[in-house]
Amino acid sequence: MGTFINVGNIGFQRVRNSEYVDKSGLIAIVNSTLFTERSFSCVSRSRRFGKSVAAKMLNAYYDHSCDSRHLFADLEIANDPSFEKHLNKYPVIFLDLTSFVADRKDDNVVDKMDAALLADVVKAYPDVPIEAGDRLMDYLIRVNEAKRQEFIFIIDEWDAICREFAPGTSAMDRYVGWLRRMFKSQEGGKVFAGVYMTGILPVKKYKTESAMNNFIEYSMVEPVDMAPYFGFTKDEVKALAEKHHMDFDELEKWYDGYQIGDEQSIFNPNSVMQAIRSRRCRSFWAVTGAYDAVTHYIQMNYEGLKDDVIRMLAGERCKVNPTKFQNDMSIVRSKDEVLTVLIHLGYLSYDWHKSECYIPNKEVAGEMVNAVEANNWTPLMKALEASEQLLHATLRGDEESVARGVDAAHDENTSILSYNDENSLACVLSIAYYYASNDYIIHRELATGKGFADLVLIPRKNVDSPAIVIELKYDKAVDTAIEQIKRKQYPAKVAQYTDNLLLVGITYERESKQHRCRIEKCV
Repeated sequence: MGTFINVGNIGFQRVRNSEYVDKSGLIAIVNSTLFTERSFSCVSRSRRFGKSVAAKMLNAYYDHSCDSRHLFADLEIANDPSFEKHLNKYPVIFLDLTSFVADRKDDNVVDKMDAALLADVVKAYPDVPIEAGDRLMDYLIRVNEAKRQEFIFIIDEWDAICREFAPGTSAMDRYVGWLRRMFKSQEGGKVFAGVYMTGILPVKKYKTESAMNNFIEYSMVEPVDMAPYFGFTKDEVKALAEKHHMDFDELEKWYDGYQIGDEQSIFNPNSVMQAIRSRRCRSFWAVTGAYDAVTHYIQMNYEGLKDDVIRMLAGERCKVNPTKFQNDMSIVRSKDEVLTVLIHLGYLSYDWHKSECYIPNKEVAGEMVNAVEANNWTPLMKALEASEQLLHATLRGDEESVARGVDAAHDENTSILSYNDENSLACVLSIAYYYASNDYIIHRELATGKGFADLVLIPRKNVDSPAIVIELKYDKAVDTAIEQIKRKQYPAKVAQYTDNLLLVGITYERESKQHRCRIEKCV
């Protein structure tokens, strides 16, 4: 057993000894690429989305130095036609690049990495001579010619060097050269049956495009056919919740919300598993370099970025063009690039159908609020605090306090939009009721009865509070809002959730520039 080659299956054994959600279908996708023009794959995911688990699984499956059949016999891949063809058939080189970057933050890190890999491969083939001046690829070519054996190369955290060293530095230039020599040359297609790289960011920039343009990319923005394997699906989390007697609705509120490709409901896998182990839902988002990057980028406030963060905290979505991002976290010069970084880091989700991004769940929303606090956005923090007071005033039927609270929310957010219709009023109301998302599922334009209610707050499971239907009017009498709620039978639709219901009418008077509120309990 080597350090980098033929490392065996102990890593995946540990995974199987723990709670494991079957993601082995990924192997079938990778199998379909071997010995083809698509055999070089770069799969980028956010931190805590199972990158290393997938890499260990693939290593255990392909590594010819061990017998891994028992680890896969009860998994999805065992029923795939390709299972027997590739099971434990290849010498596998497994490289976790962070192990080098963490200890060797100098310009010679790439040379030291290549030398360490070369020394380990030489030990595995003592009958194949090494020549003076050989580097890793030179020797792999010689082994391939002598043994007629193709390799699998798996790299975990491929972009670790790119994140530590800026473009144009000696280390980066050497790394680009190393990547080009390993994977871009004609010999690469002969030496490697397949290459699987995983990291946080996609591969085709960082001044590496010419070195890496033969890789097929799978990312949080463009997952292609790997989308179901980027996190846990709703059915998988339901099964876990049932098995461990956990409240699925709570798991969904905290960790769901990622749209990856055509998968509409992907959960953060690490957070789900930690919640199950600890028997309660809370934020498990580790304060890492990614968090520091978020606070840094938000502080830049490119093109009104802070306003977009406020919108998204209120449940709104923002347009984004992810193609502008150069996949280099050290070169971020526009709002689109910041938002795209946050998508890749898992702080935002991306709807490719609409080119929109949004905050996916309660866990991430809390971290975004932490980022806001770290940036000392005093007006926004006051607005978030006022949001709690506004909800309490609504629940106790304090119409004057609600009107004053909405006045304040309007004043605080005049930089975002100016009133000209009910829709702009609804946006400010969404921000004003941000705090309610802790206990309520908030719907904009919910289809109810004979029309669409502007804002509907449905209490979450185990929350003993009334549902709230809010109708908004611009420059009309406040009573007309309540009358519309009743006339269009909004309460009938909400009754399927609860028979405890508050009707709230809010209007904005253009001349006085003030809001009015009317609250009734539905009977």
